[in-house]
Amino acid sequence: MTAPPLGRDYRLLWSAAVSSRLGDALRTPALALLAATLTRDPRVIAAVTVAGQLPPLLFGLLGGVYADRWDRRRTMAVVDGLRASVVGGLAVAVALDRAGVAVLVAVAFLLAALGTLFDAASFALLPSVVPPAALPRANGRLQAGSAVAGGFLGAPAAGVLFALAAPLPFAVDALTFLCAALLTLALRPTSRQSCRPETRSRCPETRPRHPERGPECGRARTVWREAVEGVRWVRGDAMLWRLTVATAGSNLAISGLMAVLVLYALDVLRVPPAGYGLFAAGAVLGGLAGGLGAGRLAARLGTVPALRFVLAGQAVALTGLALSRHPVTGGLALAVFAAGTTVWNSLWASYGQRHVPATLLGRVAAAQRLVGLLAAPIGATLAGLGGAAYGVGPVAGAVAGVFVLVTLAAWRVLRPAGHPGQEQPADTGRSGPPTAA
Repeated sequence: MTAPPLGRDYRLLWSAAVSSRLGDALRTPALALLAATLTRDPRVIAAVTVAGQLPPLLFGLLGGVYADRWDRRRTMAVVDGLRASVVGGLAVAVALDRAGVAVLVAVAFLLAALGTLFDAASFALLPSVVPPAALPRANGRLQAGSAVAGGFLGAPAAGVLFALAAPLPFAVDALTFLCAALLTLALRPTSRQSCRPETRSRCPETRPRHPERGPECGRARTVWREAVEGVRWVRGDAMLWRLTVATAGSNLAISGLMAVLVLYALDVLRVPPAGYGLFAAGAVLGGLAGGLGAGRLAARLGTVPALRFVLAGQAVALTGLALSRHPVTGGLALAVFAAGTTVWNSLWASYGQRHVPATLLGRVAAAQRLVGLLAAPIGATLAGLGGAAYGVGPVAGAVAGVFVLVTLAAWRVLRPAGHPGQEQPADTGRSGPPTAA
């Protein structure tokens, strides 16, 4: 079967997303470096990091609501314009030596808060840009582009730019946001989509709560009531809820692994400190390969069967990493695991984009993302405590064990044959009734 073309609008959207990711990869380490020049108190430096992690938990559901209420293309452009102004102002403050710790905390918090709205709008916009059958490939290429921009370009360049001039990485970040805003505005406007016929009976916008009171009742819905509608959709659909729980379980293990990965590489795998960058680059390469191969895997197996296959492959790779005691074998196992993570993210997103009504996509995506985010700090905390008490070697084994249990549970419940409307291998974009690692 010939793969459907992705088209001009997808190329614009891809360029905007990769541009933003490049800027993020420049800004995040630069913020940490800047904070370290202001203070050596680890609590203060950690506060900058925490400020960038709180908004998705606090405002994620609200971001989903407004992504469904407002024009998504314009929302993304306005958000990127605002982020360009914020980071540009930070660059000026740094140049004038007026950027204190409070400024860094405020900037990190504000950028992350705006990002919750951008992420929900971007997720919900993609199905109107590419054909349904092309969604796995489109999401995979977005993941691959982000891996290159973040791992190969942005992160290494951040330190170099900061060393040349402290304001420079923030000025470049502002330019990437401005570029992304212009690219998004170049997209062709799309009309607001309505519910698909097969999901219309469950679409909140089409079911008046009190028919006898007329249509004005539908306009009285509050922001929080709309947010709850997204949560209820996720919880009420068996397959979507199982995918969301599986994602949260895998995030629990992945965050635990990331919390001790540096120590595990240096102390257990005996990776030389000078070679850690190369070790980490292997994971970026794996993510790139996974993103480019996600569409082919979905076309061959079908989305849900491919997700089960990916989980099994990741479980084997993570077990191999936990048993490895050599940098090469450990690096290969990590690369395979990273490839699986990228494929999972691509296909998990594609499934929701194809099986959730367009008018609910922003809220459903926000609800799924919130569940996954709640699991991440738990995994990192447990891994840190376990590493302090027993060492990082046993923690890696425990992480692999958790991931194996998640995989076994997912294999039992993720059964496409029992879910009407689920696509089969090499499908052509059929939709059925209905989550970010």
